[in-house]
Amino acid sequence: MAFCKFSIDSIANNTTAVDNIFINNYLPFADATFVKVYLYGLYKCQDSSADDNTLSHFANELHLDEETVEKAFTFWQEQGLVQILQVIPFEVRYLPISNVLNNTKKYNAKKYESFNAQAQEILRGRMITPNEYREYYDIIERLHMEKDALIMIINYCVNVKGDNVGYAYITTIAKDWANQKITTAKQVEERLMEFETLRSGMENICKLLSLKRLPNIEERTLYKKWNEEGFDEQVLSFVAKNVKSKKFEAMDTILDRYYAQKLFTVDEIELYEAEKSKSSQIAKSVAKNLGLYYENVEPIVDNYIFPWLSMGFTEKMLLDVANYCFKTGVRTLEGMNKALSKFHKLGILTEKSLQEYFDSVLVQDRQIKDILEGIGLSRNVNQYDRDKYKIWTEVWKMPSDMIDYAVSQAAGKDQPMQYLSSILSTFHDKNIRTLEDAKASYSIINPKTKQQNFSTGRTYTKEEMNALFQSINEVEV
Repeated sequence: MAFCKFSIDSIANNTTAVDNIFINNYLPFADATFVKVYLYGLYKCQDSSADDNTLSHFANELHLDEETVEKAFTFWQEQGLVQILQVIPFEVRYLPISNVLNNTKKYNAKKYESFNAQAQEILRGRMITPNEYREYYDIIERLHMEKDALIMIINYCVNVKGDNVGYAYITTIAKDWANQKITTAKQVEERLMEFETLRSGMENICKLLSLKRLPNIEERTLYKKWNEEGFDEQVLSFVAKNVKSKKFEAMDTILDRYYAQKLFTVDEIELYEAEKSKSSQIAKSVAKNLGLYYENVEPIVDNYIFPWLSMGFTEKMLLDVANYCFKTGVRTLEGMNKALSKFHKLGILTEKSLQEYFDSVLVQDRQIKDILEGIGLSRNVNQYDRDKYKIWTEVWKMPSDMIDYAVSQAAGKDQPMQYLSSILSTFHDKNIRTLEDAKASYSIINPKTKQQNFSTGRTYTKEEMNALFQSINEVEV
């Protein structure tokens, strides 16, 4: 008797863990009584030292006879889930279920004599090895495929590939179909009949693809998928004639794209391809205007050109915006996308409205250029200048005569743009709205050595002011 063990109440109120491998691979296919025996035995394993842990008590609890319990455990031993240690008294050891899939299982040779003979008769081109037979047995027992169903698959693979077809090809097909729940002879026959119904169409595709052979299982599966998706023979023939890479897989990639675009007729596809060709040229021109180069523009067409055109922008507008972005320092597709999103929100969706916007920007740039020249800078206008000017005129609503006055005071100073920004910021902070008030609040104590900060009245040396302006500029950037 065990020194320590759970009470009967504790065991009854606890839980029994059942591995998902058992639920997925064994429970759906085993006899219901055998499943009941396995699960109850799993429960009894939690208190294996109990006095009532005997075959007779076990059978009595399940309302079964002892012979049925022994038969059930013999079945589970064949599956590799338990081991019968002795018959009298009857003793069973449960094995880790995860080990079953990793260990080579021993099979009863007599059980498969008929299957072996049929398989070898079909595969006349070579001898079946013991390892190949074990692969077939695994499919039958672990994937629960009927023997006749597997024989039919082997026969079909031979018809497609020849009588020396490798067993890796056969087992791959069998496992794939088993995962699709095609495990009985009837289900396999139905799948093969579907293939036979589509045979003439598949052979036509092979001919158009210059394939001098019958389609293999994978290609037949693809052809079946295309039919189920709604592509008729006319569309499939059209694609096969025009696909560059003469393969079923290349066709599948193209048809997946058409399916995503809901294109199911030749007319729809031809229109789509014509627009795509035109969009590819637009993509190349847009990239060129942005100073970019892409060897493959298809992602640009899908991710940018098509969405932009669907927003209502014309080819000319896209090229003009690309050129505008390049000149304003925005030289990425995503940057251009942000600009177009802005135009879309503003309702700028015609070539005329876009040109009017550009004209207004040019007028503004000329005004900013005058300011730059007024403070002694000869460089081109950049986005930083535009952002500052927008703050002064649109956010702060600074009168133009006050800006002109500030420009006159910043002329000749070190870092004049930062100096100008500081002056206007002070006017804004002090709520100065007229030129007279601006002149009254601005004074220079000693132009050569000191300047007055008109927010606080404190004086700074020239070097301190330069450092201050530099700090302000770094924060703003």
